[in-house]
Amino acid sequence: MPVASASADAAGTADTTPRAACSYPNWVAGKSYVTGDIVRYTDGKYYRAEHDNPGYDPVISTWYWEPYDCGGSGNPSGFVVSEAQFNQMFPSRNGFYSYQGLTAALSAYPGFANTGSDTVKKQEAAAFLANVSHETGGLVHIVEQNQANYPHYCDWNQPYGCPAGQAAYYGRGPIQLSWNFNYKAAGDALGIDLLGNPWLVQNDAAVSWKTALWYWNTQTGPGTMTPHNAMVNQRGFGETIRSINGSLECNGGNPGQVQSRINAYQNFVRILGTTPGSNLSC
Repeated sequence: MPVASASADAAGTADTTPRAACSYPNWVAGKSYVTGDIVRYTDGKYYRAEHDNPGYDPVISTWYWEPYDCGGSGNPSGFVVSEAQFNQMFPSRNGFYSYQGLTAALSAYPGFANTGSDTVKKQEAAAFLANVSHETGGLVHIVEQNQANYPHYCDWNQPYGCPAGQAAYYGRGPIQLSWNFNYKAAGDALGIDLLGNPWLVQNDAAVSWKTALWYWNTQTGPGTMTPHNAMVNQRGFGETIRSINGSLECNGGNPGQVQSRINAYQNFVRILGTTPGSNLSC
């Protein structure tokens, strides 16, 4: 994956506002809502508007709504990583990479960190976050550093070309999505026009996290399996490295980089109170 760099497009910080009592109004179909509005849905759960919308259904329109933790647990989605643990993992993170953005993205791949035993769920979450930590310098960097590379990520042999411009498909997000064909594939999978608007990956936290989850759950990269399958099938953290950057790092290619990923993973499983399992290296 390309080296990332800090971006001036960071937006917001993690929500640390104390939770109010559960007395928010019922959601009303067709009523206009603005970003930040909180409603009680018909299932009795609470949702917060991620974007202004004309009363879309919170359960169906996950682009516009995210689950809201009215009870104050800090873990509204049931994700195995709490907000406190997330902040412990990334003490210097860029505010763009919000916990709320991550939990809002989980609906795109409900099997992620939600398959197998509690240990396997925690190991997968730790593995994913360890790899994105390595890719982004601890969730600090949003876009690729070397701007000279930007024009290289346009493959004009694709039938759709590069409608956003030749230099528009540089690395962005937690796993540094790059190339026009990857933006096209990720956008098609997520139902978002990332080919036409790749900047969403650096401007919308939920979209950014979703592209990382898309890669993690559906792409094998230079490996032989998806990182998700590697963890669920207990093939080990090393196989996730192989699937993300194995052609450059594994088999002795760059042992220092591999060890950096392993160190982060071991730290994160400790924070989650579980064990790392076997086959840590590649």
